[in-house]
Amino acid sequence: MAKQQWKPTTILNPVPAVMVTCSDREDKPNIITVAWAGTINSKPPMVSISVRKERYSYNLIKERGQFAINLTTRRLAFAADFCGVKSGKDVDKFDALKLTPEKASKIEIPLIKESPVNIECVVKDIIELGSHDMFIAEIVAVDIDEKLLDKDGKLCMERAELICYSHGEYWTLDKSLGYFGYSVTKKSNLKRNIKDKAFKR
Repeated sequence: MAKQQWKPTTILNPVPAVMVTCSDREDKPNIITVAWAGTINSKPPMVSISVRKERYSYNLIKERGQFAINLTTRRLAFAADFCGVKSGKDVDKFDALKLTPEKASKIEIPLIKESPVNIECVVKDIIELGSHDMFIAEIVAVDIDEKLLDKDGKLCMERAELICYSHGEYWTLDKSLGYFGYSVTKKSNLKRNIKDKAFKR
């Protein structure tokens, strides 16, 4: 298989397209969509988001020291794109998109009610990287729509119909290919998959 060598670029794909809520000191809320977001620690649970300094939301997050990550779904794809290209300086995104601000349990920033999973975050550090600054934050609460839980209380994330962002486009996640650890618990399937791949080369 031939490969081309490209210059260094942001090629990691797919990535989450999350809607981050923030607000100014007068509690006027805003939403910014970011793709540079990820889990960075488990104990304590921590995440990071990277935002350009020139973005309207940058100073809101820096001044309040709080934000919420709202996971995006198939139904929220249009809203996620809108919040990524429109500035909160010019438009009230909650009003324009008919989204509902919902009171958070631990932070003073509103959540997006229509998002099935909201992650409440408190900023612990800001790292200047170049084009973006990285906000490192601790997760202080998680809000889960009860519709995602089965009768035993197990989280069924597939019910959320989450989306991701890949090479300039939004994609749905349509089918599970396995679960954590399946490659070592089904050795016969693993051997068959390796054999199938060898034949396809």
